[in-house]
Amino acid sequence: MSFSLLSENSLLGSTPAMLVGGRWVSTDETRPVDNPATGEVLTEVPEAGPEHLEETLAVAYKAQKDWGRRTYAERADVLAAVIDAVEEHAEELAQIVVAEQGKTITEARGEIGGVKAFFDFALTQKYRNVGEVVASSAANRQLIVREEPIGIVAAIIPWNFPAAIYARKVAPALMAGNAIVLKPSELTPLSALALAKVCEKAGVPAGLVSVLTGGGRSIGKALVEHPLVGMVTVTGSTRAGREILAQAAHKVIPVSLELGGKAPVIVFDDADLDLAVQEAFESRFWNCGQVCTCNERTYVQRGVHDEFVRRLLEKVNGLVVGDPLDEGSQIGPKVSQAEWDKVKAFVDGAVGAGARLEAGGGRPEHLAEDKGFWFAPTVLTGVSNDMDIVQQEVFGPVLPIIPFDTYDEVVEYANSTDYGLTAYAYTEDFRTALSLTEDLEFGEVYINQTGPEQVQGFHTGWKMSGLGGDDGQHGFERYTRKKTVYLDYRRGN
Repeated sequence: MSFSLLSENSLLGSTPAMLVGGRWVSTDETRPVDNPATGEVLTEVPEAGPEHLEETLAVAYKAQKDWGRRTYAERADVLAAVIDAVEEHAEELAQIVVAEQGKTITEARGEIGGVKAFFDFALTQKYRNVGEVVASSAANRQLIVREEPIGIVAAIIPWNFPAAIYARKVAPALMAGNAIVLKPSELTPLSALALAKVCEKAGVPAGLVSVLTGGGRSIGKALVEHPLVGMVTVTGSTRAGREILAQAAHKVIPVSLELGGKAPVIVFDDADLDLAVQEAFESRFWNCGQVCTCNERTYVQRGVHDEFVRRLLEKVNGLVVGDPLDEGSQIGPKVSQAEWDKVKAFVDGAVGAGARLEAGGGRPEHLAEDKGFWFAPTVLTGVSNDMDIVQQEVFGPVLPIIPFDTYDEVVEYANSTDYGLTAYAYTEDFRTALSLTEDLEFGEVYINQTGPEQVQGFHTGWKMSGLGGDDGQHGFERYTRKKTVYLDYRRGN
């Protein structure tokens, strides 16, 4: 099935517009959106200005007051209608993700499944406890701690999962009684615009969800710093997160940051090697390696190192790189030329420092003359733990493999980076497994399995990988604030 993504009857319309306080707006100044598979301009989107931000927040402020007074059950009904609307438009949404981001259609359909899952978990919060009664120190008095909405949430979302992360922010924000204004990545604004249309079709009240397209250092900065914004939630690079945290600091408002990662996969001699190879492979090359929880470096105990490399290379050499809309393609292009160049520089730097190139290293031979941003699946051995390719986030289809000898050595290796988002380990030894859950300095630890993370968990990073987090009960609570009420109901004499 194919769709005309830009037509009068499509979610995006013939010319994409941004959603400003319940009103679809076009501007004379626009910004191009590229198709990563062709390197050509797909379409253009409006460039938001200060006047659009002011209108958005003024309408959101009023809309949130009414929405915040609705019951959780009433809000859940609206979120349920959003899930139905996503299902109705699922294939069109998946093709939009492919067109602007470059992941394969199979992966894109999975991402739209994630959109529904985030909304589904959020609506289950209609059964949550929304406060507590604390024992008072005197009779005929009550001490109540209430849960209330924050007000207006600003969300800055990245390009690697432009639909799923929209839902990851919008669903809990709405369910908690907030309005939300999103600033999507300049590279992938179309998924957010299409999902905003889906929300509108589903009956989300006007003004509660807005999407402003434009530059992060202009409209994004103004959004974060605006006095009406009560919380900022960010998924993106560590660089962007640090800048946004500094911008929000003077307002002293909650900031939730889910930032970069440098996930290690640790394979011990006693591991189920078939499982470890398969999951290390999948975790590295999923979405062309453009996932913050991806396998960025693999440590293999020396006794199985050579066999692990042999088996992994068999899988890597069989990967089908091609048109992401082709059902047979297993890996698509990088999202942009700048991202391609960054990954190439990491690979060349590692090889220059003595690493051995076992596979890949640049453009695939069969796509050498193609204009898309293709990068061949790449494996490096002979890598030392202090190389940049091991210490810095690559965010591409490149896997360095490093041997180790002892438990203490590999824990030191794994913890040696500034990042602390996700770690994976494979072992059949119960003691080793439990020790790793204590010794690895990461917000998420997986034993004998990889992700993706589950919506009922808590997706949180340590160190430079974040502050706060998303998903589950703990993530939902980020979108609320507490109010303590002291009540005296003594009767007079």
